[in-house]
Amino acid sequence: MQGNNKLEFLKRKVLVVGLGISGLYTARLLSAHGAEVTVSEILSESDIDPDILNEMRELGITLETGGHKEETFLNAEMVIISPGVPHDTVLLNLLRKRNIPVIGELELAGRLIDTPMIAVTGTNGKSTVTAFFGCMLENAGLRVFVGGNIGTPLTAYTAGDKKADYVVVEVSSFQLDTIETFCPFVSMVLNISPDHLDRYPGYEAYVRSKLKIFGNQGPGQYVILNDDDERLCSVNVSSGVTVLRYGTEKKQGRHAFIEDEKIRAFVDSAKPNTFSFKSFGLPGTHNLENLLPAVLGGLVLGIDNPVIQKTIDEFKGLPNRLEQVAEHDGVAFYNDSKATNVDAAVRAVMSFKRSIILIAGGRHKGADYAALAEAAKGKVKKAVFLGEAKDLLAASFEGIVPFSMAKDMEEAVAISFESAENGDAVLLAPACSSFDMFTDYSHRGREFRTAVLRVIHG
Repeated sequence: MQGNNKLEFLKRKVLVVGLGISGLYTARLLSAHGAEVTVSEILSESDIDPDILNEMRELGITLETGGHKEETFLNAEMVIISPGVPHDTVLLNLLRKRNIPVIGELELAGRLIDTPMIAVTGTNGKSTVTAFFGCMLENAGLRVFVGGNIGTPLTAYTAGDKKADYVVVEVSSFQLDTIETFCPFVSMVLNISPDHLDRYPGYEAYVRSKLKIFGNQGPGQYVILNDDDERLCSVNVSSGVTVLRYGTEKKQGRHAFIEDEKIRAFVDSAKPNTFSFKSFGLPGTHNLENLLPAVLGGLVLGIDNPVIQKTIDEFKGLPNRLEQVAEHDGVAFYNDSKATNVDAAVRAVMSFKRSIILIAGGRHKGADYAALAEAAKGKVKKAVFLGEAKDLLAASFEGIVPFSMAKDMEEAVAISFESAENGDAVLLAPACSSFDMFTDYSHRGREFRTAVLRVIHG
């Protein structure tokens, strides 16, 4: 997949920080290419999957558990950090001062990939757009790898022996924090709203991270931007890059928009291509908005219109994203566990015409919940809060929407069903991360589904 000259920088002492899925694939890749690998993990050995421990030993990888030792870091010649590891710790900054390279898994994989990449970022919607784009390329008969923040790390592609025509990668701000040369053929920025403010010094720092996605792009490459977004509509992109803008309404300078209940999109020609969304199965204006960059990206790659239309008609979406899990006694239950920030929860609430019982809460990420309370006015008849942020949510909703507190997901679902009437929707849209009570948003979604089935069937 790549020439030996690209691998020379790996033949050194490399420290991998974090043994999550990104760290695991990174360690495998480095070991396979002759690096002397050490993995430093904050978890104790007893908390790590025994199969992973055995694999590390069999590969000859040194494993340090139960915390990070300064001497281990200072002994490295290159450090690869996982997305979940803050990139500006005192120890990592010390390494940079000593000119020891500190990069992320995305940057590592990007240096080794020759395949054209389509990279998608944004506060919300990036997993849906990434998955849709992957389906569209498959429908076109192309070989495609879909990965990144959506699930399978990009290093899995570099370590594999299957060549793709395109790589479609979902990219988070945490991954972008540690890039240096990462350069996709097409980059998409879907939206930027306050998120991860527990990790960044402020909103502007978070915005800068997102915009790094196209910082290395140049002539012959494409940037697709949401012109409806107040931060993206005025963004300047490096000279020579082709910028394509989209929005829900037709305006000057936009290459994709909605007109007469159809998508109109063009790249080079003055005459727009037309696509119907009559059979599109995902609810909410935000999901319709997510079609626009995907359609533009398809046109950039020369995908035939019938293939794009087929994907629009058949795409079913992803779990934990406005996913209807059940209906009982006229009450529908929707799982939007992936709504891990305020803007995503607002979008979820605004997607419904029926009255809502809202379940929200989790680990606070620094955002203000006032926007969610305002969106809930007149749409949410009752809210149920749980997790570490429940008191902050209650303070924002006080006097606007009635609410109850729950100790866990099962109680939250039970309260919600008792409060619901025929025709209502019970919506899990947490507006918070899941890490106070669950391993991740998928775990939270599974617990919601389990609790719904238990309430329904007794």
